[in-house]
Amino acid sequence: MDRFAPERHWIDWHRQYEVTGSSLRRRLAIVQRRIRQTLDKQPRGEIRVLSMCAGQGRDILGVLADHERRDDVAVRLVELDPDLAADADRQARSAGLEGVEIVVGDASSTSVYEGVAPADLALVCGVFGNLSDADVRHTVEQLPRLLRPAGTVIWTRHRRSPDLTPSVRTWFADAGFEEVGFDMEEGFLIGVGTHRLVGPTLPYLPKIRLFEFIGDGEDAHR
Repeated sequence: MDRFAPERHWIDWHRQYEVTGSSLRRRLAIVQRRIRQTLDKQPRGEIRVLSMCAGQGRDILGVLADHERRDDVAVRLVELDPDLAADADRQARSAGLEGVEIVVGDASSTSVYEGVAPADLALVCGVFGNLSDADVRHTVEQLPRLLRPAGTVIWTRHRRSPDLTPSVRTWFADAGFEEVGFDMEEGFLIGVGTHRLVGPTLPYLPKIRLFEFIGDGEDAHR
């Protein structure tokens, strides 16, 4: 096996954002619409946002660039790849988004969210397609540790057979979340879930391992 193949898959994954009509670009539009709706409904004051495996941060940064609440939003983007994190940092600075913090680190540990958790919005996009089913469920169950009451999670997962998204939606319900919406698009395997925490929060604890990232990004955009 070519040891550089996973890196090429991951780079190619991000290039799909530039392809008109690609599933990843369509997914981005859905995620950004849900982010806008979530921000529009937030009460006055600071809005905390965390993003796991944030990549170039296109989802939240693309929304904040022209959103009227941009100065109220404190964002922590967590990305392990330093080049992708640098791309996110350049985009944030060029847009004058002073409330954006880029952390080069391991998104699978709750420790990296200390200071931004509990958040009003958690972005878990491009993550679940690269985890074992057990780790997806475990992550969902731990999300109430990272959220304020009524906090929102926006997550993505492809619907390729065997489609895990029905189970993921059930796991969110079992963890105390109410489904705001589940978005699909005809002809694509896109799945975007938006869930609001209506059950009790859990205390934030550092050093909880959420998942092991086992994918290489080859399939996450489908």
